[in-house]
Amino acid sequence: MVRLLPFLDGRSSPMGDSEENVCNGLLDAPAAGRPPTLGELLKRVGDSHDGARSDGSPSYDGSAAPPDYVVELDDVSVGDLRGRPLPFVLAFINLTYSVKTPKKLSFPSLFRPRRSNSGAASGTKILLDSISGEAREGEILAVLGASGSGKSTLIDALANRIAKGSLKGSITLDGETLESRLLKVISAYVMQDDLLFPMLTVEETLMFAAEFRLPRSLSATKKRARVHALIDQLGLRPAARTIIGDEGHRGVSGGERRRVSIGTDIIHDPIILFLDEPTSGLDSTSAFMVVKVLQRIAQSGSIVIMSVHQPSYRILGLLDRLIFLSRGQTVYSGPPAGLPVFFSEFGHPIPENENRTEFALDLIRELETSGPTGSKPLVDFNRSWQLMKLPPGRRSPGARLSLKDAISASISRGKLVSGATDGSGSASSVPIFANPFWIEMGVLTKRSFTNTRRMPELFLIRLGAVMVTGFILATIFWRLDSSPRGVQERLGFFAFAMSTMFYTCADALPVFIQERYIFMRETAYNAYRRSSYVLSNAVVGFPSLVLLSAAFAATTFFAVGLSGGLSGFVFFFLIILASFWAGSGFVTFLSGVVPHVMLGYTVVVAILAYFLLFSGFFINRERIPGYWIWFHYLSLVKYPYEAVLRNEFGMASECFVRGEQIFDNTPLGNIPEAMKQRVLGAISGVLGMRITSGTCVTTGDDILRQQGITQLGKWDCLWVTVAWGFFFRVLFYFSLLIGSKNKRR
Repeated sequence: MVRLLPFLDGRSSPMGDSEENVCNGLLDAPAAGRPPTLGELLKRVGDSHDGARSDGSPSYDGSAAPPDYVVELDDVSVGDLRGRPLPFVLAFINLTYSVKTPKKLSFPSLFRPRRSNSGAASGTKILLDSISGEAREGEILAVLGASGSGKSTLIDALANRIAKGSLKGSITLDGETLESRLLKVISAYVMQDDLLFPMLTVEETLMFAAEFRLPRSLSATKKRARVHALIDQLGLRPAARTIIGDEGHRGVSGGERRRVSIGTDIIHDPIILFLDEPTSGLDSTSAFMVVKVLQRIAQSGSIVIMSVHQPSYRILGLLDRLIFLSRGQTVYSGPPAGLPVFFSEFGHPIPENENRTEFALDLIRELETSGPTGSKPLVDFNRSWQLMKLPPGRRSPGARLSLKDAISASISRGKLVSGATDGSGSASSVPIFANPFWIEMGVLTKRSFTNTRRMPELFLIRLGAVMVTGFILATIFWRLDSSPRGVQERLGFFAFAMSTMFYTCADALPVFIQERYIFMRETAYNAYRRSSYVLSNAVVGFPSLVLLSAAFAATTFFAVGLSGGLSGFVFFFLIILASFWAGSGFVTFLSGVVPHVMLGYTVVVAILAYFLLFSGFFINRERIPGYWIWFHYLSLVKYPYEAVLRNEFGMASECFVRGEQIFDNTPLGNIPEAMKQRVLGAISGVLGMRITSGTCVTTGDDILRQQGITQLGKWDCLWVTVAWGFFFRVLFYFSLLIGSKNKRR
């Protein structure tokens, strides 16, 4: 039995009568002067299905099928649907993307004829060739094909992960060109790899994502409620308090980890969700659960577009639209139910008991390897079949809301939570970032502290290395005296100690390299600013630098017998801290430039060796060739080395060479004392001044001049070292700004 609901029918009586008809048995009276929204209509339709009748007629108890209600919306105008725009439609037309293939060098051989050119001419490889289609709100669009068919490339193209000048064609949302800035706000991209912090629990991971993506206008209670609702939606309640885990720590399963990855990107309930092979590496049950979650996300009012390698029969039943690709060309586009008819008309009917997608993929592979034409017959047939199946007179849906108004209406209904910062209703007011930078910095700092606090062995190993180094130096250079030999040993201690500070910082290299792709995933869609990450990175690492500096200074300063007392110790601690600060900044900057750990270690070790070479310990500044003097001033080791020498030898009242000590470290050092006295007497006669065993010959200032340390004071060297640390962190920011675009060229 079918009953027609005359809702807002253009053929009915004027507005007053229309409202009475609507209220008669199905809808409550709307607010005065306002027609009922579609949401109110659907709610009442659902109530009527449950048997709740306002006219007092008996409800249905399930013994008989309830009547079906058909809602006619043919003549509904946009003005009548003020609270509900038409569903979003993402359309893409003739997407084309190609890359240049490099030349292949060939070398002449005695056994091979010499060619006229030295290498094959460079060509162009087409990765996408005029791909068209559309994805609708409430549906899942799946892109299928063999490896190398262009699945991930198409997802990247739709997600604006290809440089604008390289991609040809148009991408529109509701008929309007989608700007890059707006797309970042209303969409999310889930990478193929699960990039998560291993020592955070599932709930903590999603909570930190909520802190990033949800505005500060939402209370902590509402954010937590959103996280708990998402955990239930993703089916992660049993694993909510389990850590993510990695190779060394047992955590959640692969399917749960994949769902957490999806959850971190949909915490703000985006309008468009892109996924690159979300079922890759999962067993059939886990893969089905992941796609089931995606179906619920789509039905909640999102456009879901994903690539999938080979879906099972159960997964196929969850998909709404399919696009099969073969070497960058479309070989089928349509619903899964249309596959049998399509291949039957192509002349290759699908056997009754065979998986449709497996058959299609096997046939595509067979055609690709069958001959020179490859899958071109299937591509041509798909084009003609699409034209044949296209309805001849598709009715226009009428006037639509503008894209910004549609997004504003979506926000007002609770969609796109990160944009709901005010009630102005203008999509142009949606901010690029959900929170100010100090909120982002606080959340990033808290997350990093939480993750590292649960891996204390990393800091303890680093602290142990510093303590062992300090202990070895303290025992080797134990209680140095103020003799000429003691002066040389102090110079060696300072050179080794200062260079050790920088080499110890090399362990900061893999920190960002391991977090690089997490950072790129989160910043690609404006979870937080790059500047917030740089500042947080510096804040998180600073307390450990203080502890390391204090440990090394306390281990070596008094054991070696350095001068200066308490004030000298404080400065020694500060210059070590500044060295750690500059060294960690330098290594952090390199980690943003060099993508591989082993290559990064090679570069760090080599450059630090050059810094030590030009520091002034091995060769004075006056002896460095003019064409290398610039490297002397760029050396990070130079400034802390000169600072500690200033701190040690800067006291004018202290003497380091007296009387016969001028013969130490020379061939005359082993002659008898009487002979030394006669030589001193002869020298005194020549100089016209008496030199005795108590006469001071060399002061600290003399040693500094001998070492070429005459330009900067010790506090100047300290501030220059601190400035180097800030400078390299600024360079780190620009390396992130330039190198983390995450777009294909």
